[in-house]
Amino acid sequence: MTMGNSDVVERIRDALHTGRTVREVRMFGGQCFMVDEKLLLGVMKDGALLVRTNPENGDDLLAVDGAKQAEMGAGRSMGPSWVSVAPEAVATEEALQFWMDEALAYNATITDR
Repeated sequence: MTMGNSDVVERIRDALHTGRTVREVRMFGGQCFMVDEKLLLGVMKDGALLVRTNPENGDDLLAVDGAKQAEMGAGRSMGPSWVSVAPEAVATEEALQFWMDEALAYNATITDR
């Protein structure tokens, strides 16, 4: 973990008091958080977030400053449920909480793992 993401990881740990099962897993080259055994979001090496969101909200979420369609390698979209959020776009607690709320809301609707 680099200094670029350790602060964000700690902020997410502090904020994830969901009353649901939370587990941390290393994947996608970062530190990911699982809630009820479903991937919620990840913090990449550079502090960017990989957020699993409701694909029906995709256009609105991609219009948020610092958000873009997540890619797994150049030009390979991860699909409409995955949003990459620049580190500077989660610098405030309010901004980080926005993305966590989006991820938690979608996570609660997912029935398959």
